[in-house]
Amino acid sequence: MSWRSERIWVELIAGSRKTSNFCWAFILFLGSLGFLLVGISSYLGRNLLSLFPSQQILFFPQGIVMSFYGIAGLFISSYLWCTIWWNVGSGYDRFDKKAGIVCIFRWGFPGKNRRIFLRFLMKDIQSIRIEVKEGISTRRILYMEIIGQGAIPLTRIDENLTSREIERKAAELAYFLRVPIELL
Repeated sequence: MSWRSERIWVELIAGSRKTSNFCWAFILFLGSLGFLLVGISSYLGRNLLSLFPSQQILFFPQGIVMSFYGIAGLFISSYLWCTIWWNVGSGYDRFDKKAGIVCIFRWGFPGKNRRIFLRFLMKDIQSIRIEVKEGISTRRILYMEIIGQGAIPLTRIDENLTSREIERKAAELAYFLRVPIELL
């Protein structure tokens, strides 16, 4: 999602609040809860879950392993729910021709550096770079090359843009900023 005028371009960046993250966090939570309940059932010797008879599962070693997988899954699930709650990775890119400034803002994990805010002068932008890695998992990433700072990614790694979409986005941004496009 973006908003554009002659002098200002604001590109909103979606963070962790994606449908796929909600689905994976929910599936992982239910699966790990099931593993933990089966492990506890095997320890107690009675069924807490009617789907899996615990008499068939010995506590040592299967019940311990199931409990370990359940606890580990709950930790990973809670991590996913926390990243969704904090919306890690969301933010915006703002290109302001009038002030001659580029602002890049992202939300990170809670703590001292939760707010990631980068500011550059437009005259320091060297180019817009497209990096394409073909193979089993094709990646197309758009970078902004800053003099003395290196490359700053403008698209997420998991954002699956087609070649046409990334080229169009790069061309529009390069035209707006009046900088060349590099292809890697």
